[in-house]
Amino acid sequence: MAELMGPRLYSCCNCRNEVALHDDVISKAFQGRNGRAFLFSHAMNVVVGPKEDRQLMTGLHTVADVYCNDCREVLGWKYERAYEETQKYKEGKFILEKSKIVKENW
Repeated sequence: MAELMGPRLYSCCNCRNEVALHDDVISKAFQGRNGRAFLFSHAMNVVVGPKEDRQLMTGLHTVADVYCNDCREVLGWKYERAYEETQKYKEGKFILEKSKIVKENW
């Protein structure tokens, strides 16, 4: 008999606080500060820091760092605004760095 499992999740690598659902992954082909990163439509149990303009690989964006709600580990950032029309799809979405999250319930 198969065990019933909850949804596949990603958790903070530091304290295991659940921060995102696997079903909310839009892309795994992004670049973070420290290597690969995933683009998520939503994140949970995170704190969004102050907005700032940053020049990223794909142009100028207004972003806000995203921290774990429990341990305050920086996990990535939230796209608040994209200045280039081709990048507008990122607005309101979250980047979580692969090195900062771990899989749960896989």
